[in-house]
Amino acid sequence: MTEAARNIQHTVHTEDAIIVPRKRGVKTIEVDEELMQDIRELVHDRATPILKNILTDLHEADIGEIINHLEHEDRLYVFDLLDVPTGSVVLLELDSTIREQLLDALPSEKITAYVDRLASDDAADLVAELQPHVAEKVLRAMPTEDSADVKNLMRYAEDTAGGIMGTELVAVKMGNTLKQAIGEVRAAAKENMVIDTVYVIDDKGVLVGSLPLQTLVLHSPNRRVYKVMDADVKSIRTDVDQEEAAAMFRKYDLVSLPVVDTEGCLVGRITIDDIVDVIEEEHSEDVARLVGSDAEELERRSPYQIAILRLPWVLTTLAIEFLAGVVIHHFDETLSRVILLASFMPIISAISGNTGLQSAAIIVRAMSTGHVTLDRWWTPLARQVQTTLIIGSVCGIVLGMVGSIWQGKWEFGLVVGFSMFISVNISGIVGTTTPMISKKLGFDPALTAGPFETAFQDVVGISIFLSLATSLLHWIA
Repeated sequence: MTEAARNIQHTVHTEDAIIVPRKRGVKTIEVDEELMQDIRELVHDRATPILKNILTDLHEADIGEIINHLEHEDRLYVFDLLDVPTGSVVLLELDSTIREQLLDALPSEKITAYVDRLASDDAADLVAELQPHVAEKVLRAMPTEDSADVKNLMRYAEDTAGGIMGTELVAVKMGNTLKQAIGEVRAAAKENMVIDTVYVIDDKGVLVGSLPLQTLVLHSPNRRVYKVMDADVKSIRTDVDQEEAAAMFRKYDLVSLPVVDTEGCLVGRITIDDIVDVIEEEHSEDVARLVGSDAEELERRSPYQIAILRLPWVLTTLAIEFLAGVVIHHFDETLSRVILLASFMPIISAISGNTGLQSAAIIVRAMSTGHVTLDRWWTPLARQVQTTLIIGSVCGIVLGMVGSIWQGKWEFGLVVGFSMFISVNISGIVGTTTPMISKKLGFDPALTAGPFETAFQDVVGISIFLSLATSLLHWIA
């Protein structure tokens, strides 16, 4: 057994039994292949007491990682060793496909026990992954109030503020005293609710303010809430996209954000852990779409589905690249007179395409984080022009010097160098403006910034290069 496995195992032996520690030590470990080999051996031997001791001391995230690395039957065995509170958290740490397999194998009674332990937003996400008949059975078995909360949350689209919010919060009426507010906080704390802010509502449930926890202890308990509350409370509507919620967390350094309906009534809150997941998810989607792919294709889709997903982009790129072939064919005479031109075409095409793709990736990310807005489109464009002027100049000078030495004529070096300079700058401008135009037209900017844009810039770069070369040859003649 590895040193890591020994360090996390705290087993007390008696003559006939192994005593499992009474509470979790919550150690964090590195789940490497050496440790996994020990775990697999223990699982193979069905060493239940030892495994329970090891799992008892681990953080739920590490247990989830261990289960992710096991085979299907072994996953079921290890997961069954966990108590309900631990198992409910571990479920959320598993890869989505593995969690789906576990849920399919578990009886609905067990699933109900796990769901009952989860926050409302996590419970709604988990129930949404179940087969419809299982989900209905689980919801019926839950307490009426909890079931109603989950059903209500499942009505919202998953990528909206309503889809990621939870209903666990503390709200008091503006006419209440701080003593009453403190009582609400204490009652919520007994239910293990994490509280950073008390929200203030009027008699109709409309959000009118907030009370940071320090306010509750810095003022007299007999003071009325409306006299000390912060009336400038930030909130978001249930139908707003989750990206906008993430942008508000970044802009205002929030820990939580209240969610209201169309009437302004308080219906839930979004916490920072939900936003971290959103930022990671949106980033993965943007990166995948930049190459015409899908963020979850490796774990969710079959090879056939992946091929169908990618083919439209590949065929679109192929069609545009045919234009490059047409352009080259149009300049056959020029290429036949100076064969060396063909050696520089892929260089100019590759560098200009790479510059455009870099610009697109930067602007897509900046728009998703809120650092770039369409009402000030000229700011990123101006910065990009300044950047590509420098990049284009350096690349143009280097390529021009190489071309002059290689061909033995300074005029040839001037053509290839100037072509590089122009192509890089045009590609940078196209890469910056295309995602913004797409966003303005209502399309996903990441979808227009991948293979299509690279192919388009190939055509532009080759066209500029060969046009300049033809003009030079006419000038020399």
